[in-house]
Amino acid sequence: MEANTTLQSEFIILGFYKWPHLHLLLFVIFLLVYLIAMIGNLTIMVVISSCSSLHTPMYFFLCNLSILDITLISTVIPKLLDICLSGNRSITYVGCFTQLLFFVICAVAEKFLLAVMAYDRCLAICWPLRYSSLMNLRISFHLALISWGFGFLESLLMIGLLSRCSFITSNVINHLFCDLETILKMSTGSTQEAQMAVLVSGSLFGFVPLVFILVTYVFVIYNILRIHSNEGKRKAFSTCSSHMTVITIFLAVILRMYIKPKSEFSVEEDKVLAILYAACIPTLNPIIYSLRNKDVHLAIQKLKLAICSKVL
Repeated sequence: MEANTTLQSEFIILGFYKWPHLHLLLFVIFLLVYLIAMIGNLTIMVVISSCSSLHTPMYFFLCNLSILDITLISTVIPKLLDICLSGNRSITYVGCFTQLLFFVICAVAEKFLLAVMAYDRCLAICWPLRYSSLMNLRISFHLALISWGFGFLESLLMIGLLSRCSFITSNVINHLFCDLETILKMSTGSTQEAQMAVLVSGSLFGFVPLVFILVTYVFVIYNILRIHSNEGKRKAFSTCSSHMTVITIFLAVILRMYIKPKSEFSVEEDKVLAILYAACIPTLNPIIYSLRNKDVHLAIQKLKLAICSKVL
């Protein structure tokens, strides 16, 4: 019983401890990134919810993506800001596992939601005449719910396994937040069951949706190239260009994080990639979708006019 008991009441997150002279600069950068991400994603949510013309499956998924991005960046950045400003690196046992819980929920749910969004664009381009019958708000609600459900399922599985591990000899997390792999390495005793579960669930909840996205877009691009007119190709490509841009950035970071030789492993590089995933992607998503979307531009203009008319 004593061997399986966690004796640590708190963990220590090292963060960018090798760069203490840059902590103030990092605080300013992270704060700006956090504010831009929050403003951008909240704007997307308000615009979509207030404009009836955007009450379509594509924008419903985009609204869910904004909720995930807000949750993801709010899970990681506030504690990192505290570390950079005050130097307080400690986090309670409950706080650490809560952070891990929400991070896993968002990471898994976002992969499946991006897969669902790819499927939605595939239907719109490949079967435009049947799109309204194949995809509607009721179906999109169920698909989004399934994406969130996979995130909760994976997080509960990981928390259940980690709660059985012990952290008697070390409580130092050499990362920016309570990362799953880092915590597993800290655990004493046998972690084979947990590592095997992470491997299997990572393949199921991570690899499968990413492969589905790639296959879907191969099919989408193939169908776009079959369109004879250049104008038709341009219109078809414009319907999925924003999502393809987001997917490209997302895949580039994910593949670099998880598919690399052990000889190239670097803790500091892992931290940089983690901050790109947890902070930069949630910041870029609303910018990409709003800058490349005429419907969102028009809805924002209408919302501005409505607000100005009420104020005046």
